[in-house]
Amino acid sequence: MDKQNIYGYMRVSTREQKEDRQRMALLEAGVSENHIYMDKMSGSSFERPQYQKLLRRLDERSVLYIKSIDRLGRNYMDLNEQWRIITKEKRADIVVIDMPVLDTRREKNLLGTFISDIVLTLLSYVAENERANIKQRQAEGIAAAKARGVRFGRPPIPVPDDFAQHHAAWREGRITMKEAAAACHMCPKTFYEKAVKQEKACLERHTF
Repeated sequence: MDKQNIYGYMRVSTREQKEDRQRMALLEAGVSENHIYMDKMSGSSFERPQYQKLLRRLDERSVLYIKSIDRLGRNYMDLNEQWRIITKEKRADIVVIDMPVLDTRREKNLLGTFISDIVLTLLSYVAENERANIKQRQAEGIAAAKARGVRFGRPPIPVPDDFAQHHAAWREGRITMKEAAAACHMCPKTFYEKAVKQEKACLERHTF
């Protein structure tokens, strides 16, 4: 096949370091460097600039290589829809390097297409189901940790000893909130939250 019709797609998120392995796999598969498209974005959406640019290039003479199916996308329904667009509307072939059974060039007949579609559907469902299970386990782990008294997030910023003095000066209009916050070594938002919290606590003490 003419190398001008061979393309590669790779995706990395900002937290992943898989770019080199994907690029090497695509180059070894015969994709030219200038025919590799890459997005540094989450796989939850297909509104990715380079992917959309690639999609416009594909036609019935094209072969698209990806290292693994999750590089194309992570959402079960959207992934299957993009597979349909590429193979049915664009009539291009897809080769998933890490999953040889997902190679639409292998069987150019109804059975071959049916097998590829079924395998993709199964893999997509399993992957999405596993992500849902991971999220559930994470939520359960966090809930259990909170029940044990584990605290998450940043520790609260301590209130300085002279907070009441600067608070009063601000409320009386002698200084601005920005000045009061700076004197307490806080940002204005944090100073205001602390002030409101203390005022509410003081009000409750006098009410009950």
